[in-house]
Amino acid sequence: MTEPIENRYEFLFLFDCENGNPNGDPDAGNAPRLDPEDMRGLVSDVAIKRRIRNYVQLARGNQMPYSIFVEHATNLNRPIAKAHEETGGLPDGKKGASKSKVEAAKQWICQNFFDVRAFGAVMSTGANAGQVRGPVQIAFARSVDPVLALDLSITRMAVADGKGSISSADIAKWEADQAEDTLRTMGRKSLIPYGLFIGKGFISAHLARETGFNEEDLALLWEALLNMYEHDRSASKGVMTVHRPLFVFKHVGTDTAADQRRRQSMLGCAPAHDLFDLIMVRKKAGVEAPRAFTDYDVTVNREHVPAGVEIVEIL
Repeated sequence: MTEPIENRYEFLFLFDCENGNPNGDPDAGNAPRLDPEDMRGLVSDVAIKRRIRNYVQLARGNQMPYSIFVEHATNLNRPIAKAHEETGGLPDGKKGASKSKVEAAKQWICQNFFDVRAFGAVMSTGANAGQVRGPVQIAFARSVDPVLALDLSITRMAVADGKGSISSADIAKWEADQAEDTLRTMGRKSLIPYGLFIGKGFISAHLARETGFNEEDLALLWEALLNMYEHDRSASKGVMTVHRPLFVFKHVGTDTAADQRRRQSMLGCAPAHDLFDLIMVRKKAGVEAPRAFTDYDVTVNREHVPAGVEIVEIL
């Protein structure tokens, strides 16, 4: 593995959803997440990180050092136990793991699991590998304009019933005895006609030192962000697209002394909110109900980029 990154980053990405549910809310019957005060759509940080994990798992075959720690429907205690087995053996069941064994297991997991290097993880269950803060943090994404959440009726052309029958013959007999109309049911589908969302993220060079998050990991993160919906299609999501470019703010420092400039690059040269304000996303004149990305103008205010910061547009 190469050395950890030495620059602080912020990044902004745009994605949209057409005729789909970008992020269901379990507290609202899985309807699209909304801010109830202004009716703008929301997509949780957890949902975005899940798509990043899914892409990395697919693109790298879930092989170390790019394995995924938080997999779907798995027990996290398994890789934690594996980490102890690879670094000296499982701890005594009664005494538990010593501080040095916990640290060794944590470092092994950081070296081999991409999502732990990026996002961190709580690994204090099971054999115990401690916990680590990840350098990459992502906020809730928010739609540029209010979205209209629809709850549509759909017809299901089959049923899943059988009145307790077990064998296929019993179920076939039950089916033959039913009226044809009773073998159809109604269902519901929640969606928004269209929404353009702004996602924002942050990368700490100081926390990257703790996990070993390096330049190769950074390039893979950009790749995953740009392609996270390309292999995550479903009927419920409609058409979701991340639109290029990905806007990256890289802190490079201003001082002529190399050591001081390196320190500035790690700490940062401007507040994150000032950098995000340089990207303006607005509806085009005359558009009342946006239905496509082309209904918006995206502008970058390069004249006011602070000293010591570079804007990189990743395609």
